[in-house]
Amino acid sequence: MADAMPSPQLLEEYSQFFRLLSEPARLQLLCQLKQGPMDVASLIDVTGFSQSHISRQLGQLQRAGLVTCERDGVRMIYTANSDLVDDLCALVQTRLRQRLEAQLQQLAG
Repeated sequence: MADAMPSPQLLEEYSQFFRLLSEPARLQLLCQLKQGPMDVASLIDVTGFSQSHISRQLGQLQRAGLVTCERDGVRMIYTANSDLVDDLCALVQTRLRQRLEAQLQQLAG
């Protein structure tokens, strides 16, 4: 039996989630945070993004449940939700690998 078609509201939620992941800056921040917890100053150093840009992107990632935040004195330390981020990255890598392998097979003839 086929899965039921998602409701229009659920499809909108899916769309918003994928839009969130379509921003290269957010993906870069997720990749950085996958390496380990960091504060905004460290993220500025490694990305070159402005403080306001990083804070805005981290806020969106946090609302989506992809990033958590803890206070350490005056600093806010951000951490990637590693299970979810790892699962998403693995899915994308698998799909890209499959697509590239199919293209190579077509070229090989």
